[in-house]
Amino acid sequence: MDEIRKGGILKAVKKSRGGIMVAHHKDTKDLPVVRMPAPEFVTLPMQQHIGAPCTPTVKVGDTVAVGQVIGDTDKFVSAPIHASVSGTVKSIGEVRLPSGMITQAVTIESDGEMRLFDGIEPPKVETKDDLIKAVRQSGLVGLGGAGFPSHVKLAFDESKGIDTLVINAAECEPYITVDYRECIDNSWDIFSSIYTLKDLLGFKKIIIAVEDNKPDAIKVLKDIADSKNDVNDSVKIMTLKSKYPQGAEKMMVLSATGRKVPPGKLPADVGCVVMNVTSASFISRYLKTGKPLVSRSLTVAGDAIANPQNVRVPIGTKIKEIIDFCGGYSNEPYKLIAGGPMMGMALVDDQGPILKSNNAILAFSDTKKIKKEVDCIRCGRCAKACPMSLIPTNIEKYTKIRDIEKLKNSGIMVCMECGSCSYSCPAGKALVQHMRLAKSVLREAEAKK
Repeated sequence: MDEIRKGGILKAVKKSRGGIMVAHHKDTKDLPVVRMPAPEFVTLPMQQHIGAPCTPTVKVGDTVAVGQVIGDTDKFVSAPIHASVSGTVKSIGEVRLPSGMITQAVTIESDGEMRLFDGIEPPKVETKDDLIKAVRQSGLVGLGGAGFPSHVKLAFDESKGIDTLVINAAECEPYITVDYRECIDNSWDIFSSIYTLKDLLGFKKIIIAVEDNKPDAIKVLKDIADSKNDVNDSVKIMTLKSKYPQGAEKMMVLSATGRKVPPGKLPADVGCVVMNVTSASFISRYLKTGKPLVSRSLTVAGDAIANPQNVRVPIGTKIKEIIDFCGGYSNEPYKLIAGGPMMGMALVDDQGPILKSNNAILAFSDTKKIKKEVDCIRCGRCAKACPMSLIPTNIEKYTKIRDIEKLKNSGIMVCMECGSCSYSCPAGKALVQHMRLAKSVLREAEAKK
């Protein structure tokens, strides 16, 4: 690999295509995570991950403790759900997720004690299979927002020749700073997990990739990587140019290794595993304590939030209660988002629960920045910004006229819905929504065959 070194830090191997320069707005980066008290109720949806939903393993009236499994399935691509508070199961019903999906959910009334489940203990991990089993039992999914079950990612086929672990600490979305705080506050957990993954999964090289707008995080990580703890000098720190969507898996692999992930393939197909830095850090703590994923850190920010900060909350906490903990609304919110402003989900209200994959809650009141849609001027900026070399305006046109054959040939299914096209469009066209609609049109057409 032809990395370029500067002061002992690797520079990107290859520049990824497209992308956009966005204002960072990392206003909460210097604010350590504060823990929110347990809420009176939590609502835990059985679908908090990519893959098969869980089935409740408890019934109304049951007494539960923190870390107790309350939902699971025998499907491999899934992750169990654990009680995030101790108390009593008050109801089991349906809830609508921000994506529009309806799933079962377990509501627990807290007893205020936050008692740990008696069965919690550190798992015994000596082999790859032990590790994969432990990660599944922990309930871990991608904490960077993707929600993909982590044990599935680690259970790779060894015949593919996977040799590189890329730890994604780019955090390229504006406003969000919880990954940055993880690097600053829990750096030793990150490295402890990395060494475990290296020893049990056989990675020959580990790259921690950080955008260059986070110099303090880079310094903290580099100091550990350069210490005697990294005996074989196997962990490298790489700085990436701050450019959205640098944190996307395929972009990350290209920048960190120079390997291009083909359409329809995964990083594993080019010898890489990519893991979010907070996900990696959690594995270390789970292996030491046995406490599963029952809470997470998230950034609460935006001009409509009275006291923006980074908060640790029990999973299933109502969004409104988290906002109230941050001082409530400073202005009437016009837009409420779960996740980042580029790829997050717009919320219809603040009554829903926090999910495992939610790394931010953003509230905005400023409507002046909302573009009014006008006719396309054929400037081509959307195509220039697209990291996947798509032509969004053509895809929009094919979607409107339901031209299935042209949609198939457009490459739409490789779209990562990053929003770079919409952001760069001077006509204010909602192009990313058309990209999502195009995928739905194709799926419906395939289903009718």
